Amino acid sequence: MLYLYGARPAADPAGAADLAVLIEGDTIRAVGSGEALPCPPGAERLDAGGRLIAPGFIDLQLNGAFGLDFTAAPETIWEVGRRLPQYGVTAFLPTIITSPLATVSAAQRVIQAGLPPGYVGAWPLGLHLEGPFLNRAKRGAHDSSLMRLPTLPEVADWSPAHGVRLVTLAPELPGALEVIRTLSARGVLVSAGHSMADYDQAGAGLDAGVRYGTHLFNAMPALDHRAPGLAAALLTDERAIAGIIPDGIHVHPAVVDLLWRCKGPGQVSVVTDAMAALGNPPGRYRLGAFEVIVDETSARLADGRLAGSILSLDQAVRNLIQFTGCSVSQAIDSVTAVPARALRLADRGALRAGGRADLVLLTPDLQVSATLINGRVAWEANAGSDNSNV
Repeated sequence: MLYLYGARPAADPAGAADLAVLIEGDTIRAVGSGEALPCPPGAERLDAGGRLIAPGFIDLQLNGAFGLDFTAAPETIWEVGRRLPQYGVTAFLPTIITSPLATVSAAQRVIQAGLPPGYVGAWPLGLHLEGPFLNRAKRGAHDSSLMRLPTLPEVADWSPAHGVRLVTLAPELPGALEVIRTLSARGVLVSAGHSMADYDQAGAGLDAGVRYGTHLFNAMPALDHRAPGLAAALLTDERAIAGIIPDGIHVHPAVVDLLWRCKGPGQVSVVTDAMAALGNPPGRYRLGAFEVIVDETSARLADGRLAGSILSLDQAVRNLIQFTGCSVSQAIDSVTAVPARALRLADRGALRAGGRADLVLLTPDLQVSATLINGRVAWEANAGSDNSNV
């Protein structure tokens, strides 16, 4: 049993540092003030020292990190996961971009094999399959020769039980609506992205079960006052959560602010779309079959097309506050409560009794100080390595 005390809730950063959390195994048993929730006899004590406490961060779109790319090598999911807690990430969706279906199957096997012995790190909750059912006209950094039309036989084993949590597709493609309905009925979160859908086609996708928008504004037609298209459909439909990459490069800060004003708290999901260069110096890296040139700020193909990001999720939270003026609590919700709700995960995304004991301790300027996963300290700043697993 672990008794964490002396924390400030992220919902009230200026409040008193008297919040206590009692953890038993991988579950939060109680949350309350130190006076109302004293330390039980024999419990291990962890002094938060006035740091902010928040639920563990969840990244719904991560292509790789630390020099490793999930599409090229799905087996590296665990190696990356071990090191993600330094960014406050306690759970994530490894993203497989457009590739042969055999690659998808290989990644499913990695997820279905379960945690390696002794694993301490962020949990891969299932795959995000970004492709191959995308529109070639909005291919981005995807291989258009591998794109195909969606059919039911090809998604026969795409479900949470078989390691698939999120699927991005273009809803205007022939056969897409039937696939959307089928995947949604299985509990897969279906997202619209890499699409040329007009407003009516986007609406048909939403009616069929689309409930998310992949990196809004990127890889879709620009918002136009006479041809509003997919972007406007996602902005105005309350059924859809909008994913956004707030690195200041994929989307201008003013447009991130526009999104926030349109959707507001509870309907914006901050993601990184980070690729193999996250956590590594500038250089040349892989994204699927492509070589990506990475400088100090961005990741691009040789022709200048963006190819994922080098954004960490904790920096994304800080950026959202800077770009929109939202509160600390609202920004943290965009990487905790919102993605948990999108994936229908009742035990994640909130600091409450009965929830999973995945927690992040933050400094007043929202730098990650320590990350707990399943009630264990998975990473701590200044502990001697980038992922101490203490």
